Amino acid sequence: MKVAVTGATGFVGLRLVDRLQAEGHQVLALTRSASKVAEFPAADFPNIQLMQYTPLESGDWQSAISGCDGVVNLAGAPIADQRWTPDRKREILESRQIGTRKIVEAIAQAEQKPSVLVNSSAIGFYGTSETATFDESSSAGSDFLAEVCQAWEAEAQKVKEAGTRLVILRTGIVLGKGGAVAKMLTPFRLFAGGPIGSGRQWFSWIHREDLVSLILQALTNSQMEGVYNATAPNPVRMTEFCQTLGDVMQRPSWLPVPGFALEALLGDAAQVVLQGQQVLPKRIEAIGFQYQYPQVKPALAEVLSEG
Repeated sequence: MKVAVTGATGFVGLRLVDRLQAEGHQVLALTRSASKVAEFPAADFPNIQLMQYTPLESGDWQSAISGCDGVVNLAGAPIADQRWTPDRKREILESRQIGTRKIVEAIAQAEQKPSVLVNSSAIGFYGTSETATFDESSSAGSDFLAEVCQAWEAEAQKVKEAGTRLVILRTGIVLGKGGAVAKMLTPFRLFAGGPIGSGRQWFSWIHREDLVSLILQALTNSQMEGVYNATAPNPVRMTEFCQTLGDVMQRPSWLPVPGFALEALLGDAAQVVLQGQQVLPKRIEAIGFQYQYPQVKPALAEVLSEG
């Protein structure tokens, strides 16, 4: 099949493109970076077409969606890399809301419409809680990230008007070489690692390989439709996660990072790691999806392995 991927040069997108190519699929990889397009060794990757696009604007790139069998939309500004100023909040929202709108617009205009859109969302949809458990039937929260996810998903829902099957993946923290774990390694290597904030907040996660496998299944399994929590079936509290990370690295997990220090650095954006939610993937388990990494310790062991 031929698959268009936005966010194709990101942490998840790169691995997805690699797996799609390995399985013999054609890939239209959409990126904002002109330099990446110019440097791409097309002769070495005949099944991959790298195309520059402007996510928030209509353009010629949209016509390339016609003839694709599926679209995977992973694009969006990073959530927790800087303070949430009003401008940054607007960028976080528009990169998802308007970016998805333009993808849906491209599908609606396509002469040969893709049969499926796999659209990313996030478990931030549910808001945060130390005590509640959330599954796909749970109501939306009311904080900023919950509002972003609701707007994001509302744009994706419009693709059904074009007769295209829609799968929305509400993704947890993705574990892989790089990503969130990479930012936590330095203090552990210096024997100064420990839980962030109270340590009681829930950490709902998924290994990158399982997320990519889930995306591939969503592309090819016509029975998958609607919202799925893209998380491992065994969420942990932050203290347990950091203790397990220390065990795998053979380092102590003893020096907590106080919440006020993170808030001083990131402001409101600190809530992404200081607050959490216990999210269960009931619909994924119901379809019999086989996790490669259902438990956090083997997942972290793989992430930190050589090679």
